[in-house]
Amino acid sequence: MPIPFLAPDDDVTPFPSTCTALSEPNGLLMAGGNLSPRRLQAAYRAGIFPWYEAGEPILWWSPDPRCVIWPEDIRVSRSLRKTLRNAGLEVTENLAYREVMKQCGAPRPGSSGTWITQEMIEAYCLLNTLGVAHSLEVWNGHRLVGGLYGIRMGRVFVGESMFSLERDASKVALVHLAQSGQYKLIDCQLETPHLASMGASTIKREHYLHLLSEYGDFPVESPAALQTHTA
Repeated sequence: MPIPFLAPDDDVTPFPSTCTALSEPNGLLMAGGNLSPRRLQAAYRAGIFPWYEAGEPILWWSPDPRCVIWPEDIRVSRSLRKTLRNAGLEVTENLAYREVMKQCGAPRPGSSGTWITQEMIEAYCLLNTLGVAHSLEVWNGHRLVGGLYGIRMGRVFVGESMFSLERDASKVALVHLAQSGQYKLIDCQLETPHLASMGASTIKREHYLHLLSEYGDFPVESPAALQTHTA
Protein backbone atom coordinates (compact mmCIF):
# COMPACT_ATOMS: atom_id res chain seq x y z
CA MET A 1 0.00 0.00 0.00
CA PRO A 2 1.55 3.38 -0.98
CA ILE A 3 2.22 5.92 1.74
CA PRO A 4 1.14 9.60 1.57
CA PHE A 5 3.64 11.98 -0.04
CA LEU A 6 3.57 15.69 0.80
CA ALA A 7 4.97 18.66 -1.12
CA PRO A 8 8.21 20.11 0.35
CA ASP A 9 6.48 23.36 1.39
CA ASP A 10 3.62 21.60 3.19
CA ASP A 11 3.92 21.93 6.96
CA VAL A 12 0.19 22.04 7.78
CA THR A 13 -1.35 18.83 6.39
CA PRO A 14 -1.91 16.52 9.38
CA PHE A 15 0.00 13.27 9.67
CA PRO A 16 -2.01 10.14 8.92
CA SER A 17 -2.96 7.94 11.85
CA THR A 18 0.01 5.95 13.15
CA CYS A 19 -2.08 2.78 12.86
CA THR A 20 -1.69 3.12 9.07
CA ALA A 21 2.12 2.83 9.29
CA LEU A 22 3.61 -0.04 7.31
CA SER A 23 4.73 -3.20 9.04
CA GLU A 24 7.52 -3.59 6.45
CA PRO A 25 9.57 -1.50 6.65
CA ASN A 26 8.42 -1.27 10.24
CA GLY A 27 6.77 2.04 11.01
CA LEU A 28 7.08 3.90 7.70
CA LEU A 29 4.15 6.31 7.69
CA MET A 30 4.67 9.19 5.28
CA ALA A 31 7.19 10.86 2.97
CA GLY A 32 7.86 14.46 2.02
CA GLY A 33 6.98 17.65 3.81
CA ASN A 34 9.73 19.55 5.59
CA LEU A 35 11.57 19.96 8.87
CA SER A 36 9.94 23.19 10.01
CA PRO A 37 9.36 23.63 13.77
CA ARG A 38 5.62 23.24 13.20
CA ARG A 39 6.01 19.96 11.30
CA LEU A 40 8.57 18.50 13.69
CA GLN A 41 6.62 19.36 16.82
CA ALA A 42 3.44 17.91 15.31
CA ALA A 43 5.39 14.74 14.53
CA TYR A 44 6.79 14.21 18.01
CA ARG A 45 3.44 15.00 19.63
CA ALA A 46 1.99 12.13 17.56
CA GLY A 47 4.81 9.66 18.28
CA ILE A 48 6.40 10.15 14.85
CA PHE A 49 9.99 11.02 13.92
CA PRO A 50 11.95 11.71 10.68
CA TRP A 51 14.65 9.28 9.55
CA TYR A 52 16.17 9.38 6.09
CA GLU A 53 19.48 9.72 4.27
CA ALA A 54 20.84 12.51 2.10
CA GLY A 55 19.29 12.46 -1.36
CA GLU A 56 16.07 10.84 -0.14
CA PRO A 57 12.77 12.58 0.57
CA ILE A 58 12.07 13.04 4.26
CA LEU A 59 10.66 9.79 5.63
CA TRP A 60 8.44 9.76 8.73
CA TRP A 61 8.26 6.75 11.06
CA SER A 62 6.24 5.37 13.98
CA PRO A 63 7.51 1.83 14.62
CA ASP A 64 5.67 -0.88 16.53
CA PRO A 65 6.95 -1.98 18.99
CA ARG A 66 8.75 1.04 20.42
CA CYS A 67 12.05 0.83 22.29
CA VAL A 68 12.05 2.69 25.62
CA ILE A 69 14.00 2.96 28.85
CA TRP A 70 12.20 3.36 32.15
CA PRO A 71 14.62 5.63 34.04
CA GLU A 72 14.43 3.50 37.19
CA ASP A 73 15.49 0.46 35.14
CA ILE A 74 18.68 1.96 33.69
CA ARG A 75 21.38 -0.70 33.89
CA VAL A 76 24.78 0.39 35.18
CA SER A 77 27.48 -2.27 34.83
CA ARG A 78 30.37 -2.57 37.26
CA SER A 79 32.81 -1.08 34.74
CA LEU A 80 30.45 1.80 33.96
CA ARG A 81 29.99 2.48 37.68
CA LYS A 82 33.77 2.71 37.95
CA THR A 83 33.87 5.17 35.05
CA LEU A 84 31.15 7.30 36.66
CA ARG A 85 33.06 7.32 39.93
CA ASN A 86 36.68 7.68 38.84
CA ALA A 87 37.00 9.00 35.28
CA GLY A 88 36.60 12.67 36.20
CA LEU A 89 34.04 13.29 33.45
CA GLU A 90 31.72 16.30 33.65
CA VAL A 91 28.19 16.35 32.20
CA THR A 92 26.52 19.56 30.99
CA GLU A 93 23.22 20.33 29.29
CA ASN A 94 22.72 22.39 26.12
CA LEU A 95 26.24 23.79 26.23
CA ALA A 96 27.31 22.47 22.79
CA TYR A 97 24.15 21.31 21.03
CA ARG A 98 25.36 21.78 17.46
CA GLU A 99 28.67 20.07 18.15
CA VAL A 100 26.90 17.09 19.71
CA MET A 101 24.76 16.72 16.58
CA LYS A 102 27.82 17.01 14.33
CA GLN A 103 29.66 14.35 16.33
CA CYS A 104 26.61 12.06 16.24
CA GLY A 105 26.57 12.46 12.45
CA ALA A 106 30.32 11.92 11.94
CA PRO A 107 31.37 8.89 9.85
CA ARG A 108 31.70 5.69 11.85
CA PRO A 109 33.58 2.46 11.11
CA GLY A 110 31.50 0.15 8.96
CA SER A 111 29.05 2.88 7.96
CA SER A 112 28.80 4.38 4.48
CA GLY A 113 26.88 7.50 5.47
CA THR A 114 24.75 9.25 8.05
CA TRP A 115 21.12 10.20 8.42
CA ILE A 116 22.09 13.35 10.37
CA THR A 117 22.31 15.64 7.37
CA GLN A 118 23.10 19.35 7.44
CA GLU A 119 19.38 19.94 6.92
CA MET A 120 18.66 17.94 10.08
CA ILE A 121 21.33 19.80 12.05
CA GLU A 122 19.91 23.21 11.15
CA ALA A 123 16.32 22.13 11.88
CA TYR A 124 17.10 20.66 15.28
CA CYS A 125 19.38 23.53 16.29
CA LEU A 126 16.39 25.78 15.66
CA LEU A 127 14.29 23.54 17.91
CA ASN A 128 17.03 23.88 20.51
CA THR A 129 16.65 27.68 20.46
CA LEU A 130 12.90 27.16 20.98
CA GLY A 131 13.51 25.07 24.09
CA VAL A 132 12.29 21.84 22.49
CA ALA A 133 15.51 20.01 21.52
CA HIS A 134 18.11 19.32 24.20
CA SER A 135 21.60 17.86 24.46
CA LEU A 136 23.80 16.40 27.14
CA GLU A 137 27.55 16.82 26.76
CA VAL A 138 30.27 14.77 28.44
CA TRP A 139 33.61 16.51 28.92
CA ASN A 140 37.06 15.30 29.85
CA GLY A 141 38.61 18.59 30.84
CA HIS A 142 37.90 20.95 27.94
CA ARG A 143 37.43 18.12 25.42
CA LEU A 144 33.97 16.98 24.35
CA VAL A 145 34.17 13.18 24.49
CA GLY A 146 30.55 12.08 24.38
CA GLY A 147 26.95 13.12 24.46
CA LEU A 148 23.42 12.68 23.22
CA TYR A 149 20.61 14.82 21.89
CA GLY A 150 16.87 14.55 21.51
CA ILE A 151 13.48 16.13 22.06
CA ARG A 152 12.11 16.97 25.50
CA MET A 153 8.33 16.73 25.87
CA GLY A 154 7.39 17.31 29.48
CA ARG A 155 8.38 14.13 31.35
CA VAL A 156 9.26 12.26 28.13
CA PHE A 157 12.69 12.48 26.46
CA VAL A 158 12.85 11.26 22.87
CA GLY A 159 16.47 10.28 22.25
CA GLU A 160 17.73 10.79 18.70
CA SER A 161 21.40 9.82 18.74
CA MET A 162 24.49 9.59 20.92
CA PHE A 163 28.23 9.45 20.38
CA SER A 164 31.35 8.49 22.28
CA LEU A 165 34.99 9.39 21.67
CA GLU A 166 36.14 7.73 24.89
CA ARG A 167 35.05 4.50 26.49
CA ASP A 168 31.59 4.69 28.09
CA ALA A 169 31.19 8.43 27.43
CA SER A 170 27.79 8.09 25.72
CA LYS A 171 26.68 5.71 28.48
CA VAL A 172 27.61 8.35 31.06
CA ALA A 173 25.30 10.80 29.28
CA LEU A 174 22.46 8.27 29.20
CA VAL A 175 22.82 7.39 32.89
CA HIS A 176 22.88 11.08 33.77
CA LEU A 177 19.68 11.58 31.76
CA ALA A 178 17.95 8.63 33.44
CA GLN A 179 19.03 9.61 36.93
CA SER A 180 18.22 13.31 36.58
CA GLY A 181 14.72 12.82 37.97
CA GLN A 182 13.22 14.86 35.13
CA TYR A 183 11.67 12.05 33.10
CA LYS A 184 9.12 9.29 33.43
CA LEU A 185 10.14 7.74 30.10
CA ILE A 186 13.10 7.80 27.72
CA ASP A 187 12.06 6.94 24.17
CA CYS A 188 14.85 5.20 22.25
CA GLN A 189 12.68 4.68 19.12
CA LEU A 190 14.40 1.56 17.72
CA GLU A 191 15.93 -1.31 19.68
CA THR A 192 19.67 -2.00 19.43
CA PRO A 193 21.92 -4.40 21.38
CA HIS A 194 23.69 -1.37 22.90
CA LEU A 195 20.42 0.06 24.25
CA ALA A 196 19.26 -3.36 25.45
CA SER A 197 22.48 -3.67 27.46
CA MET A 198 21.54 -0.41 29.19
CA GLY A 199 18.12 -1.72 30.23
CA ALA A 200 15.98 -0.80 27.24
CA SER A 201 12.86 -2.82 26.48
CA THR A 202 10.03 -2.64 23.95
CA ILE A 203 6.39 -1.69 24.37
CA LYS A 204 3.49 -1.63 21.94
CA ARG A 205 3.05 1.58 19.96
CA GLU A 206 -0.43 2.01 21.44
CA HIS A 207 1.03 1.89 24.95
CA TYR A 208 3.73 4.38 24.00
CA LEU A 209 1.16 6.81 22.58
CA HIS A 210 -0.84 6.54 25.80
CA LEU A 211 2.24 7.37 27.87
CA LEU A 212 3.04 10.25 25.52
CA SER A 213 -0.44 11.71 26.04
CA GLU A 214 -0.06 11.32 29.81
CA TYR A 215 3.47 12.65 30.32
CA GLY A 216 4.32 14.56 27.15
CA ASP A 217 4.17 18.31 26.69
CA PHE A 218 5.77 21.10 24.63
CA PRO A 219 6.70 24.67 25.50
CA VAL A 220 3.91 27.01 24.38
CA GLU A 221 4.84 28.62 21.07
CA SER A 222 2.47 31.05 19.42
CA PRO A 223 1.49 30.58 15.76
CA ALA A 224 2.99 33.99 14.98
CA ALA A 225 6.33 32.97 16.49
CA LEU A 226 6.33 29.71 14.57
CA GLN A 227 5.63 31.60 11.37
CA THR A 228 8.64 33.82 12.07
CA HIS A 229 10.89 30.82 12.69
CA THR A 230 9.82 29.11 9.48
CA ALA A 231 10.11 32.17 7.26
